[in-house]
Amino acid sequence: MKPKLLASSFEIKFFTILGAFLVGMILVSFFISHQIIRNNISKPSKIVVNPYENLNLTAKSIFVFDVRANKVLFSKNPDERLPLASITKVMTALVAKSMESKKDTVTISQEAIRAEGDSGFKVGEKWSLENLLDFLLTSSSNDGATAVALAFGAKKDFINLMNKKADELGMLNTYYFNETGVDLPAQSGESVPKGGAYGTARDTATLFAFILKNYPSLLSATTKAESDISSLNKINHVARNTDLIAENIPGIKGSKTGFTDLAGGNLVIAFDPELGRPIIISVLGSTAEARFTDVEKLVEATLINIQNTKN
Repeated sequence: MKPKLLASSFEIKFFTILGAFLVGMILVSFFISHQIIRNNISKPSKIVVNPYENLNLTAKSIFVFDVRANKVLFSKNPDERLPLASITKVMTALVAKSMESKKDTVTISQEAIRAEGDSGFKVGEKWSLENLLDFLLTSSSNDGATAVALAFGAKKDFINLMNKKADELGMLNTYYFNETGVDLPAQSGESVPKGGAYGTARDTATLFAFILKNYPSLLSATTKAESDISSLNKINHVARNTDLIAENIPGIKGSKTGFTDLAGGNLVIAFDPELGRPIIISVLGSTAEARFTDVEKLVEATLINIQNTKN
């Protein structure tokens, strides 16, 4: 009986080892085939970090808009109504530009000279409308904006046209009280002054997008740090850009600053990180200094965001 028992024990060990071997081969085969399927069909996706997420920004309201894709890339309180300060002058320039066929020459009046600030104009000095718009947008000239408004009749009528255009463009949270954006003193019964215009970061982006599509040259002078611009009287004026970082922005297409005590620091820019892909960044309610650093951080984040979408 012992030989049979030994044979039976050997067979059990043999089949046990064979079974374990076959199971191992099946598992290895399954693992290899599974990896092949994963490699052929899909790969593990990278974890994409939102480049806007941890930015330390001062502005109360922000709107970053991809015009071509009609897509909001980032926003913070985009519909909060805030004083626009000199961002107002973009609408002043747009309304005047749209009526250029009616009036292409502007004469500087004494009333324009009385506006806040001094751009070095002389009473009776004549300007082409195009050159005066370049000058007032670049240097944020209050007397230049007032001269433009007066060239088309009563200021009240011109400001009505500004508000009408805002309505046409769907800028429903924007309203203009004057053509410059300068703060208005407190009226009788009021305890605080009010802004010369109010609007939102979203609305200002809408305005810039319309200009880029319909009047692309209107903001071109604002891309330079400084320009020499002459009146029709051959008087040269130096327009120094109030946007101190304009030339540092890649593909800059236009910009406009704004600052008053009430508004704080505002800045809206349009830039083209890729040919034919304008991005608009609107920053409202920052400070005189932080509006520039806010925009620089948002530009950098936008460039990273665009690169991430390609990978």
